[in-house]
Amino acid sequence: MTAPKTAMVLAAGLGTRMRPLTDDRPKALVEVGGRALIDHVLDRLVEAGVERAVVNVHWFADRLEAHLAARGRGPEIAISDERETLLETGGGLKKARPLLGDGAVFVANIDSVWTDGAAGATWADELVRLWDPATMDACLLLARREGSIGFEGDGDFFLGSDGRLAFRGEAASAPFAYMGVHITRSDYADGGPDGAFSLSPLWRASAAAGRLYGCVLDGDWMHVGDPQARDEAEVRLGSA
Repeated sequence: MTAPKTAMVLAAGLGTRMRPLTDDRPKALVEVGGRALIDHVLDRLVEAGVERAVVNVHWFADRLEAHLAARGRGPEIAISDERETLLETGGGLKKARPLLGDGAVFVANIDSVWTDGAAGATWADELVRLWDPATMDACLLLARREGSIGFEGDGDFFLGSDGRLAFRGEAASAPFAYMGVHITRSDYADGGPDGAFSLSPLWRASAAAGRLYGCVLDGDWMHVGDPQARDEAEVRLGSA
């Protein structure tokens, strides 16, 4: 498969856990390693071939829009305005649907920073190679829990030999966590309810139908969800 040329960047969150760094800015504009989180993500998407990104905005929306307008480099940016109502991941994707066009899209959170491994392949190579809209609804990029920065949970998924994902369910732990980037169809959330809703129930339905797939990042994942994780990511990037 060829890499999607369009991406949805989920940047509308309140960044509550990132306070006080988000008292005067959206989480997307918190800096790590001298760059705003959203610039880390947009630059990685460009590396993967993305030419157009739809960014949703809510908290300090004017400031984020101004930053994006002044970036001075790709990708082309379109704004999905959620100033009035915050719609969560599923609702945000559904609202942005007219801006995304048809076909496959990357969907990316803005609280992940990552590095590629030493094997030479980029983060997107295996994700794009695996993606097949005929057999799957979404293809998630995963990270191993061990060695990840800023992730303290018990893991999200088990990964089958064929790439199919199963949720942790009642198990005490699972080896892999969703690291914040996936490929899906631009219309994946169209059947969701009106208003705010999460992508998680859609993923669970897809997993039950055998249509949720994933692959593992070859590299280091930093989940920058709070100030301590931001500081740890700064150290990791400085030593990379």
